[in-house]
Amino acid sequence: MDVAQRIKNLPPYLFAEIERKIERARERGVEILDLGIGDPDMPTPDFIVERMCREVKNAKNHQYPSYRGLQAFRQAACEWYGRRFAVEFDPETSVVSLIGSKEGIAHFPWCLVNPGDIVLASDPGYPVYKVSSMLAGGTVLALPLLRENNFLPDFSIFPESVLERTKLVFLNYPNNPTSAVAPLKFFASVVELARKYDFAIAHDLAYSEISYDNYQAPSIFQVEGAKDRAVEFHSLSKTFNMTGWRVGFAVGNTGLIEALGRVKTNIDSGIFNAVQWAAVEALNRDREALEGILPVYQRRRDLVVKALHEAGLPLDPPMASFYVWVPVPEGFDSMGFAELLLEKAGVVLTPGIGFGKYGEGYVRISLTSSEEILERAMERVGEVLRGR
Repeated sequence: MDVAQRIKNLPPYLFAEIERKIERARERGVEILDLGIGDPDMPTPDFIVERMCREVKNAKNHQYPSYRGLQAFRQAACEWYGRRFAVEFDPETSVVSLIGSKEGIAHFPWCLVNPGDIVLASDPGYPVYKVSSMLAGGTVLALPLLRENNFLPDFSIFPESVLERTKLVFLNYPNNPTSAVAPLKFFASVVELARKYDFAIAHDLAYSEISYDNYQAPSIFQVEGAKDRAVEFHSLSKTFNMTGWRVGFAVGNTGLIEALGRVKTNIDSGIFNAVQWAAVEALNRDREALEGILPVYQRRRDLVVKALHEAGLPLDPPMASFYVWVPVPEGFDSMGFAELLLEKAGVVLTPGIGFGKYGEGYVRISLTSSEEILERAMERVGEVLRGR
């Protein structure tokens, strides 16, 4: 039986061959140090787990949850935005719960995009931006993030004929995979462009709380008029080491939030209430959680950046996210360098080409492994580079 054309149109899974090589290396007895996946190794803070345990035992939480999310969860999300960004949202109309932000991002193009509409998706970027837009029937164009522009997109490369057909723009700052950050004036310029050409902005804010050297990432909603054009997606996964819990939320334009909620009522049945109560605890005590998490990532970032400098791969320390975006040595492409390190050192890094064609020439290092593993991995990388 033939599959649907929309499935045939999906890009191939670039990392499948790398996964096969990893398995073959393990079969040979090679110790693999995997710095490819952005999955926090630290446990969820105890106070969140304890709240979850209490709520699981409460029989009232065993029934179907609200489609929109518990009122207490939506309220906690809005109060968090108020404390963190000094931006107010109505928990009744401007926020919807998500089964992790990925789920919301994947469904959001269905709210806006008709066949033939243009979607501009950050490249390099989280693959779900492109894939979800393709599944919705959109024509996806790459929004290049280039080093010479500090990995911020330059919309002037598109003619008016493209911008006039654009329905949706995907942004993500702090950025995965480049670790780039964006100033408020950048968001202001995009909001103005969205107003001029009548498109919506989807801003993925998953890494807002993982930052260094006293940097604090802004929200697009700190820009006047952003509520007319934007939806912002936030996840508890990265901030609270809760990747497996699958809980997040979206805030923003009331019409767009209503549309996303309508899609979700026809797709899923909401988030287990016990998880939502644990998320309330997390949001209400966010600074307590981050006090134990951020210093660990700071030490890891400094270790990796120092080791890369010593190995002949200098780069500026990232200001946010738990990734380091590394230019590959001369003479290599991203896949070739990643395969060299896997074969010669047993170290797994993510080739930049996996995030889009403008990711070529880079590899991504994840800081979600212990300092001991990172130190050993960087020693191996240095040995390969010096031996080359």
